[in-house]
Parts: sequence; structure tokens; C-alpha cells
Amino acid sequence: MDVFNGIILGFSQAATPTALLFCLIGVTLGTLVGVLPGIGPSATIAMLLPITLGLDPLIALIMLAGIYYGAQYGGSITAILVNVPGEPSTAVTAIDGYQMARQGRAGPALAISAIGSFVAGTISTLVLAVASPALSQVALKFGAPEYFSLTLLGIILVVVLSQGSLLKGLAMAALGLLLGLVGTDVFTSATRFTFGIDELRSGVDFIAVSVGIFGIAEILRNLETSDSVPRAVHKITRLMPNREEFRRSIGPVLRGTGLGSLLGVLPGGGAFLSSFASYAVEKRISKHPEEFGKGAIEGVAGPESANNAGAQTSFIPMLTLGIPSNAVMALMIGAMVVQGIQPGPRVIVSQPELFWGLIASMWIGNLMLVILNLPLVGAWVRLLRIPYSILFPGILAFACIGTFSANGIIIDLYVLAAAGIGGYLLTRVGCDPAPLLLGFVLGPMLEEHFRRAMLISEGNLAVFVERPISAVLIVVTLGIAAMTFVPALMSTRKTVFAQAED
Repeated sequence: MDVFNGIILGFSQAATPTALLFCLIGVTLGTLVGVLPGIGPSATIAMLLPITLGLDPLIALIMLAGIYYGAQYGGSITAILVNVPGEPSTAVTAIDGYQMARQGRAGPALAISAIGSFVAGTISTLVLAVASPALSQVALKFGAPEYFSLTLLGIILVVVLSQGSLLKGLAMAALGLLLGLVGTDVFTSATRFTFGIDELRSGVDFIAVSVGIFGIAEILRNLETSDSVPRAVHKITRLMPNREEFRRSIGPVLRGTGLGSLLGVLPGGGAFLSSFASYAVEKRISKHPEEFGKGAIEGVAGPESANNAGAQTSFIPMLTLGIPSNAVMALMIGAMVVQGIQPGPRVIVSQPELFWGLIASMWIGNLMLVILNLPLVGAWVRLLRIPYSILFPGILAFACIGTFSANGIIIDLYVLAAAGIGGYLLTRVGCDPAPLLLGFVLGPMLEEHFRRAMLISEGNLAVFVERPISAVLIVVTLGIAAMTFVPALMSTRKTVFAQAED
């Protein structure tokens, strides 16, 4: 099926009343969690995984995807108006966006943010539609050695691009790999690391781990902070940018879209690094770099376009290779698995309605977000006045009920509590939980493909370098691993993440 016919098929699936309703629910929830600092799309998607079990797979994925890219829109609203980024990827937007709001230009900043995000979302969705089938055709030639090498490369990239020290990122990925080994060996049917607990024979539940690490741990972190919220919200007097602001935004929007589309595909890159990189590029090439930090429209247009494009193209490796590029994509893979769908290149062939329907829904969702964000900006900001002490009991109850309802076994609640406390303690010592979840998802895949390759080659490790694609992936993996120990690159990496956190 070519791209044109695929897009037509996709819109026929995504434009049904049910799909449109759940797309609207998804982007509305996404905007909500983007506006409210401290909740985040990862925690929201994790807590909503149990209720997707009763939905059609396409409908479930449309809603969860809408939460992810909708959060990129919502986070910019509070970043601009009250200098409180709802999402880490919108922290860069607050630098110039808030200064524009202080100068009475909050309306143009919000409009450029929404327009840039829509343009970036449209272009990156087209990139997703064109690149995914081509990449899937290549991936169909993959065997066990190629998949092992690709999975190994994904884990290495996640560790390198995770926040914090490399050693902590490696430790988190290793812990995730170990958790993925719990259960029954698929080759020998022997149980491993179950400690005599029969409920663990099928493995540690993905929903319980993900809800605990992102949902419960997030609640515990937020309870540490002050319950006070900003009261000074800058008023919007003029919504649309003038001609000069439009002219100065065109280049940053296009460059941010290109940069975000590229970085979004990389494991660990996504929206966060895309927005930071876009801001650095715009400041470097600007004819007026002194305006940055004081209300430059380019400082809003570029990062906002980049973070939305990065969010969209992060679906490419997940849909085509079954490899998650960030924690949210790991949750999306988890949603596909619990629905009985095996992520990978055969999804396009075996379930074209799901693949193309999800892509078409992204364009529809981006259009909905433009309509939602600009006219209703005042309503979204009022939500900031809700004390977190009122929100968290409901979130906690929802997380526990949803986790238990997935399998109906009490041990999932123990896993949920342990993952929540563990995730909280790990973040307190500066460990990024994303590599843990990605290691948990990729670990069983890594083991399965390695052992399958060993069976095919009768135990000959040379199989990984004798096949061209696998050999190239192994070389790239070793090259990246070796380069991370170069002092100049390590210091640059620390500087980038330090500046991004600031």
C-alpha cells in the first residue's frame, strides 16, 4: 500500500465518531496535564493503561497519543503566562515567552506557540507517514541478529542521552533489564527470580511498574513542594502576532520542525532535547542575539515547533521497529502488548488500519489543539489555582484501582507500592527513571533475539558481525559507547543537561 492510499485509509478510520471523541479526550487530557505542573504525560498514560483494556486497540492508541503531544501544547500556556513550565520540554519557552507576557505580548507568544506547534505537527506527521513504511520495508529484512544489535544500540543511546551521570543511567538500564528477566523462561519454561511467588511466574506486571515509577513517585515528589501556586497571570490584550512577528517566526518554525523531527527519532532525544537544541541554534544564528532572554519571538517559535515535532516523530521507531525512543513510547508499546499486538515492522502489513489510523489521528488532534488552546486559555490557567492536596488523593485512588483491575491480583498493588517508593528514592539521588522503564521493556526483547541468534548460528557469536546490517549496528553501538568516555564529550554532555535543567 502506498502512502497516499494509506493516508486515505487512515482518515477513514480516524474520522469515525468514536475515534474523534477519544482523540478529543486525549488531547484535552494532554493539555490538562501540560498545564498542571508535576503530573506529566508519562504518569497520566501509565495510570490510564488499565482502562484501555476495554477499548479497541486503535481507539486506545489514539487517546494515549493525544495525551502525549497534547501535553506539549498545554505546557507552553503556563510557561508563557506564569513562568511555570507545565512540561520539561516547555522550560525553554518560558525564557522568552514570559518576558513577552510581561511586555504585554502574551497573546502573540501564545498564538505563535500554537501555530508553530500545529505547523510542526503537520509536517512531522507527514514525515512519519513517509518514513515509517520505508523503514518497515528495511526492518522486514531483519533477523534475530539484527534485532539484537538494534535493541542493544537503543539501550546504549538511552543511557547516553538520559539525564544525570552515565553511571547512574547505566545502573538504571541494568536494573530494568533485571526486572524484565523475572518470570518464566520462554525457551526452557523454567521460572527465574520469582522467590516462590506463583503470581510472578508470568513476570512483573508492566502496568504496576510503570504506574508506580511515574504515577506514585510523581505524587510523592509533588507533595514535597509548596502547595502555593502563582497568582499573577498576565492578561491577554492582543491575540494575533503582527506582520513583523510573523516574518521573524517563519524561519525558526521551519528549523525547529526539522531539528525536532530528527532528534525525536533518537532514543532519549524527543521533545526535551529538541526544544533546547532549537533555542541554542536560533540564538546562535540570530542577527539580534542580545534580544534572547528579553522577549525574542524566535525563542518561542523555534522551541515550540521543535518539541512538538520531536513528540510526533518519536513514534517512528516505536511503530516500525518496536523500539521505544523514550519512556512514553515504552508505555505505548506496553499498551499495544496488553491489547495483543506485537509491535514491529509487520504492524503496517498485518494491521494497516491501526497504523494509518493512528497517523491520521495525529493531524486531527493537532487541529483540535489549536482550537482548544487559544480560545480557552483563560480556563486552562484557572486550573493552576487548584491545590495539589486536593488533586493527589483522587490520582492515588485512580492509580490503585486501575492497577488492580488489570489482572485482579493483589501482588500488583505490592509491586505498585514498591515501584512508587523506589522511583521516588531513585530520583532523590539523581537517577533518571526513564532508562529503567526502557530497560524493562527492551530486556526481554534483547534476551529473546540473542538466544534465537545463538540457536540459528549454533552458538557462534560471529553471526552478529557476519551479517552486514547487524555488523553496522554493532560498530555504531561500540563507537557511541567509546565516544562517551572522551573527556571533551563527557564535559559537553554535562554542560548541555545542566543548562537544560537551568
